[in-house]
Amino acid sequence: MEEQDSADPYVPYDGGGDAIPLQELSGRGSNYAMSNGGGGAGASSSTHLLDLLEEPIPGVGTYDDFHTIDWVREKCKDRERHRKINSKKKESAWEFTKSLYDAWSGWLVVTLTGLASGALAGVIDIAADWLNDLKEGVCLSAMWFNHEQCCWDSNETTFAERDKCPQWKTWAELILGQAEGPGSYIMNYFMFTFWALSFAFLAVSLVKVFAPYACGSGIPEIKTILSGFIIRGYLGKWTLMIKTITLVLAVASGLSLGKEGPLVHVACCCGNIFSYLFPKYSKNEAKKREVLSAASAAGVSVAFGAPIGGVLFSLEEVSYYFPLKTLWRSFFAALVAAFVLRSINPFGNSRLVLFYVEYHTPWYLFELFPFILLGVFGGLWGAFFIRANIAWCRRRKSTRFGKYPVLEVITVAAITAIVAFPNPYTRQNTSELIKELFTDCGPLESSQLCQYRSQMNGSQAYPAGSDAAAAPGVYSAMWQLSLALVFKIIMTIFTFGLKVPSGLFIPSMAIGAIAGRIVGIAVEQLAYYHHDWFLFREWCEVGADCITPGLYAMVGAAACLGGVTRMTVSLVVIVFELTGGLEYIVPLMAAVMTSKWVGDAFGREGIYEAHIRLNGYPFLDAKEEFTHTTLARDVMRPRRNDTPLAVLTQDDMTLAELQNIISETSYNGFPVIVSKESQRLVGFALRRDITIAIENARRKQEGIMLNSRVYFTQHAPTLPADSPRPLKLRSILDMSPFTVTDHTPMEIVVDIFRKLGLRQCLVTHNGSWTLRWDCLRSGWCTGLSGRCFLVSVRLRGPTAPESSPGLQGSCRDDRSPR
Repeated sequence: MEEQDSADPYVPYDGGGDAIPLQELSGRGSNYAMSNGGGGAGASSSTHLLDLLEEPIPGVGTYDDFHTIDWVREKCKDRERHRKINSKKKESAWEFTKSLYDAWSGWLVVTLTGLASGALAGVIDIAADWLNDLKEGVCLSAMWFNHEQCCWDSNETTFAERDKCPQWKTWAELILGQAEGPGSYIMNYFMFTFWALSFAFLAVSLVKVFAPYACGSGIPEIKTILSGFIIRGYLGKWTLMIKTITLVLAVASGLSLGKEGPLVHVACCCGNIFSYLFPKYSKNEAKKREVLSAASAAGVSVAFGAPIGGVLFSLEEVSYYFPLKTLWRSFFAALVAAFVLRSINPFGNSRLVLFYVEYHTPWYLFELFPFILLGVFGGLWGAFFIRANIAWCRRRKSTRFGKYPVLEVITVAAITAIVAFPNPYTRQNTSELIKELFTDCGPLESSQLCQYRSQMNGSQAYPAGSDAAAAPGVYSAMWQLSLALVFKIIMTIFTFGLKVPSGLFIPSMAIGAIAGRIVGIAVEQLAYYHHDWFLFREWCEVGADCITPGLYAMVGAAACLGGVTRMTVSLVVIVFELTGGLEYIVPLMAAVMTSKWVGDAFGREGIYEAHIRLNGYPFLDAKEEFTHTTLARDVMRPRRNDTPLAVLTQDDMTLAELQNIISETSYNGFPVIVSKESQRLVGFALRRDITIAIENARRKQEGIMLNSRVYFTQHAPTLPADSPRPLKLRSILDMSPFTVTDHTPMEIVVDIFRKLGLRQCLVTHNGSWTLRWDCLRSGWCTGLSGRCFLVSVRLRGPTAPESSPGLQGSCRDDRSPR
């Protein structure tokens, strides 16, 4: 903070007196703690965060794997770096050039991220389409063409069978020499299943062997990383390479998953890799997360062809810290990524998205009722899916079945392929299915959904010299869609969470689009057969297009996706950018808000927050409301008979005593006090920084022995002449940790941790200092080490009734990567 707020209970350095123990804070059935252990936060800019040496110790100020960053500390470091650059830029032309490079490095890194994200998304789209069509046949004229590209130049296609051409051969035609008959059907069925299993096996094998972090959607982990958690390797080069390859294979295998969520992970990998080219971001974890926020916007931009929706998605759903500068750079990264994808034109339709649609019929007021019903369905589906999928994932973690990820993927892929092939709506690519469901019927559409008795105007709701009643093909398609709906619901529950890249956007949209199309056709036929009802009589003219079933599919898709993810504003923008349906924002808003309200009635967590909690990641959700009636003193430990926490004294400890404390404890940091008698707090030192400083001193200084005196003061204490060389560790000491009083309400403490991003906070009583750690959120530590100690302090002055000083607690982050 630039200036200390008068409301902040900052206690002077030379306080004394008694301290109150902290005890466990409970809420929503989980333990909430204050920090993950680690470095302190500055309370004002006038006090430097660290008393820096002329020669900084390499590694000090960095973080271990599965630890959290201190946002305030990182911001202070960036301000110091910026002041240093500004003070030197007038010294020479070279320093001025360096300052310009530093100022523009943010725009350069997001430009590179956008370019890479757009290029990789185009490659993934093209490769996935080709492999998906490979399950059905091959193009003889050019094997690298998919089915649609193979027939582009053919002059022998017909209106009814526009997807058939001599250049494209099914596997039955190649192997058996016949295109029709039971034998041909069985051969195509077998080859479809064979390729699906092959792609799924290859995908899960590559993930298991080379990059275990490449599995899943990636959005829960990215939300956690953007909140300040360190997961080394999750955004690395190997993860990027394997996720790009296996995402193509997983989508082509026909599993009930999408590539949109994993594309956000791919874009964030690009942003992380490019950030290491610029010291401004490679050496500051908080600044690096600004790049990752822009990268997530670029990922959604290329996933849906929705640049504005990508920016809003990053703001609403994944980003923890989103200043105005990050908003501009996110917008620019999304723009660059969308431009690159448009230049590649992977869908061959000169658009950013595969299922761009244009409706020519306005919506009417009476249609709000079925739109809201679709919102209710989306909310119920979202709540059911979250509970069912989390229950299955929890069972996978707790049973032996989860130890065989390859077998699980092969089993799910086999069931999916065998059940999906007979139904044309489950056999085709999910994106193609959504496109067909969104498309409005017209004279150029040959889909079975458009087989009305009047072929000239399939969406006409009233007879005007032509019949608009549905033909048997439409009813047959509705039965097939109903079976496809049940199939998608069941398989999506068991697919999301497999050890392959798996997104949830497209399967959820497909479920909603199927339900919406069924409802749309039902309303359309109701309007046709009962056109004299007052609902239809006032709004629809005879002979005019009234009901658009494709619009219902679009609204249903948004409702189901909103029910699963609980997105609102960004989802509406993504859908109208995705479809071009700017006129239909009100129906989309009504359905999405209804979906959110219904889903929240069964649980406020979206699927990503539920998986964060399941995996035990530390995430303090800014949208979650904490209702506490306690004060800071009511949640302190240790109790009177609890074991005290180890403390460090500023100038009367030996190196052997310090190493003994480090080896016998697992705390992430230690408070430094004046002495055992004084109990006045000097500062806070990180365990990692202490270890690095000791190793560096032994390597560079002679005379450091086990009985060397360790001191954190500015000047060395007076020592006997025969004493070994002392070790000064003041440079690693945080002299200005953030503090609150023991009477601070817990709601305020929670807000402090959420809005400032602290790792720990000091709690005071009557001018004395009491430590309070472990972040106020559920599951901060549990799941990392399997064991979590809440941290507190009891510092009693010499006049206190009880003279047992000490601090207790902390969370042990000793979990190895999964």
